[in-house]
Amino acid sequence: MKINRIVYLVTRRFYRVPWLFYQIGLAGNSKKYTIEERYNRVRNVCKKVNYYAHVEIKCSGTENLPKENGYILTPNHQGLFDVLLICDTHEKPTSFVIRKDLENIPLLKQTIRALDAKALDRTDARQGMQIIREMTDEIKKGRNYIIFPEGTRSKNGNVPGIFKGGSFKSAMKAKAPIVPVALIDSYKPFDVKDTGRVKVEIHYLKPLLYEEYKDMKTIEVAEIVKNRIVEKIEKETGIKQS
Repeated sequence: MKINRIVYLVTRRFYRVPWLFYQIGLAGNSKKYTIEERYNRVRNVCKKVNYYAHVEIKCSGTENLPKENGYILTPNHQGLFDVLLICDTHEKPTSFVIRKDLENIPLLKQTIRALDAKALDRTDARQGMQIIREMTDEIKKGRNYIIFPEGTRSKNGNVPGIFKGGSFKSAMKAKAPIVPVALIDSYKPFDVKDTGRVKVEIHYLKPLLYEEYKDMKTIEVAEIVKNRIVEKIEKETGIKQS
């Protein structure tokens, strides 16, 4: 019988689980550690988890990442593994926005604290506007963010859902670069009941600069970013999306 990869990780690597929680817990001490130090701890844990879980990563396009901090990464969303995948391959400290109902998941909860992540309540418009304001200020000061424009993960594997214009408001207000990120097969580590080696891909695409999108509406920016991601997925998989 095939088992879930998370169950395998916990049962077969149980002696490492306390260490993972300990490292993430340490990273949550913002008074003792800088954001760079906290991110490096989180990143090290992500690498260990991926290794223990038999996940092989193909990564390209890191040369496209802006030299200066203060940008957002906008990946297609396939599941909980997406953040681990980005942290494993993205050297510069970055935080992220996550749905509020996911903020108490073990390890993810500690990661949210360590990276000063934002938990978004999609039913509370006022809270959403507050998070946009906070992100705008922080991006201007050089903080990088991961935000998933779909809002929730795609249920169709490598076929992205609708990209929401509101996801780009903080970047546009901060006049920051927007980096499309194409994820391929990142749903497999947690969704497929198999513990064998699995391959996933992450491709950092050329950023959309403020000069390019300053006269656009958010929905237009969303469409451009999605099209670039879809184009890359089609190129890498050889499968045309309808």
